[in-house]
Amino acid sequence: MGVPKFDSPEEEIRQWLNHIALICLSEEFQNLKKELERHYVKSNMDNVRLTAFQDALYAFLAQNDDDPGYHTRGC
Repeated sequence: MGVPKFDSPEEEIRQWLNHIALICLSEEFQNLKKELERHYVKSNMDNVRLTAFQDALYAFLAQNDDDPGYHTRGC
């Protein structure tokens, strides 16, 4: 899907936001986020919940970009 540019059409931005929302609501995303939170708490990291959320989201976005069949299946 690629990251939308600042001047992207509104529809492209809506598709991007829908894509992110579906990721964040998925059980797999929630499980990864919780697992990361547990590891980060043990590591005494600051902003554990935010960092875990960001890292989990980045992992899912990177995974989707690496999956050539993902774009044809849609999200």
